[in-house]
Amino acid sequence: MPSEEPQGGGDGPDENDLPITRPAWPVTALSTVAQGGVLWVVVAAVLAWRPGRRRRAGRGLVAGAAGMAAGHAVKAVVRRRRPPAERLPARRALPEQPKSSAFPSTHATTAAAFTVAVTLTAPAAGAAVAPLAAAVCYSRLRTRAHWPTDVYGGAAMGAVVGGLVHRRLRRGRTPGRWSRRRRCAGGRGRRGG
Repeated sequence: MPSEEPQGGGDGPDENDLPITRPAWPVTALSTVAQGGVLWVVVAAVLAWRPGRRRRAGRGLVAGAAGMAAGHAVKAVVRRRRPPAERLPARRALPEQPKSSAFPSTHATTAAAFTVAVTLTAPAAGAAVAPLAAAVCYSRLRTRAHWPTDVYGGAAMGAVVGGLVHRRLRRGRTPGRWSRRRRCAGGRGRRGG
């Protein structure tokens, strides 16, 4: 596990060179709205707005929920302390002061899982969602709520979960070889009779 204190004078994996000053309000607002996956429910509703596009939103929601659950499960095991930033203006800008384990960032895990599942289902929609997911990850670093490795690890875990959920749901929709053959045979018999 990386050290919990930034490396003295070096550029270690947990060195956060972002300002410690209070971030702009959109950064804290985005971090707050993404709490508990609320942001991704709204994004899914927008994606599902057009008829015939509900599959990408549904896969995104399932993946986001799975990513959040996986993130909380890992947090329960890892128990990593958050950056000692409670007195910094960047951290005080957050309305909620997180006390849970730092690794992984469930904001990043949920964002990545949702985005990967949507991208694999509808690449254009995924490209539109990806900058929002990146901004959520940035917000957790900028507000000093997480160490950089918490966000990177969460995003990597979320990407894997999003891919697995997409694969599982896609496989669930594809009929097996035997059932396809029976349907084709049944269709020909009806047409010929």
